[in-house]
Amino acid sequence: MLFFTNLITTTIMKKTVLIIVIALIAIVFVHDSKAQSNWEIGLRGGDNFSIDATIPIGAAPRLHPAIYFDRFGVATYFDWMFALSKGPKGLKFYPGVGPELWFGGRFDFNVAGNFGVEYSFDFPLTIGFDWRPGFQFTNGFDFVSDRWGFIARFRFAEGVKFEKTN
Repeated sequence: MLFFTNLITTTIMKKTVLIIVIALIAIVFVHDSKAQSNWEIGLRGGDNFSIDATIPIGAAPRLHPAIYFDRFGVATYFDWMFALSKGPKGLKFYPGVGPELWFGGRFDFNVAGNFGVEYSFDFPLTIGFDWRPGFQFTNGFDFVSDRWGFIARFRFAEGVKFEKTN
């Protein structure tokens, strides 16, 4: 009986992840390309390896989805972008917050912060460092603070309709 329960749970998780990935792809392709920044996709390494993306939704806010692989999970953070008034042109800081769903071994639901710094080069590459502390609400209430990562993302539509966020 336990085998069938695990099989059903795994099937539901795979379908949920597939729906989330399809929704993210749809947002990317339907999104208006006249936004103040362009969308990016890349890799994040550190405490957990992931595919990391950014999808602009206005002049400075953006969605920041991630698909984690070391312990399988999906997350989407809502980031607010800031730049130093007299700092380097491509340097940005962002605080953010969003839900995380973790599946590997057991299901966990977290609400996490996303605090980072990134630099957009003149060519279509953005690099950065972030920290994602969070509160776990399933399997007991817990605070997780050891989640950090280095990011490298490719900027799409560079040179066509790209404008850096200031």
